[in-house]
Amino acid sequence: METYPFTSALVTGASSGIGEAMAHLLGQAGIPTVVVARRTDRLEELAKRYPSFEVLSADLNSAEGLAAVEQRILSVTSPIDLVVNNAGFGTSGLFHEIEPDRLHDEISLNVQALTRLSNAALRAMLPRGRGFLLNVSSVASFQAAPRLAVYAATKAYVTSLTESLHEEVRGTGVHVTALCPGLTKTEFQSVSSTEAYATSFPGFVWLKVDEVAAAGLADVAKGKALSVPGAIYKGLASIAGVTPRGLTRRLSSMVQRNPK
Repeated sequence: METYPFTSALVTGASSGIGEAMAHLLGQAGIPTVVVARRTDRLEELAKRYPSFEVLSADLNSAEGLAAVEQRILSVTSPIDLVVNNAGFGTSGLFHEIEPDRLHDEISLNVQALTRLSNAALRAMLPRGRGFLLNVSSVASFQAAPRLAVYAATKAYVTSLTESLHEEVRGTGVHVTALCPGLTKTEFQSVSSTEAYATSFPGFVWLKVDEVAAAGLADVAKGKALSVPGAIYKGLASIAGVTPRGLTRRLSSMVQRNPK
């Protein structure tokens, strides 16, 4: 069984995908965890399995839900040692054909909610001189992604913000990490209308959700700035900064044209 340095945790988007996988890993390690999502029934199933879990049903795109999670992170009587900002979603399609309200909600959740909860986490952790913040981003944050334009843009923000915070808190006892997975089979594909990717890309490029979750938790515990699971994606991330932007933009555009 994996052991972690965390004494308590809070995970948003814990009802499915990477967030749920992280919740299971934390539960198996015996770490009291606040699981956050809109789907209360799924959170309650987790809590039945792990008695130390606390259910916090919240919609992070609502002022009330965001405030409730923020206050839980700032609690002095029941402090949170690890905050995982995993909640988010994407939208696939041509930018001008997507409903603007959906794009607004995507930016609100992926950027605004994550920013507010990251701020709360550091406000709580820095005075204690200890803590861990893990923001779930994507390898899409390293280059343009036509047909996933807003999603990639929000994740570019997440990676940039997280790397900046990593440096701001260096030497304080607080660790900040961006988890940047590549293709991972979760409910993301159905929510973002990218189910066709499952057949358009070969099996070896797909990551297992449990492996992604484990890599993120391990790397934030180690104090890494970036966590990029999988050898293929580590390679892509390393060349993204040295490849001409025009070339990466064109290659990304060609890839995104395949799934229909």
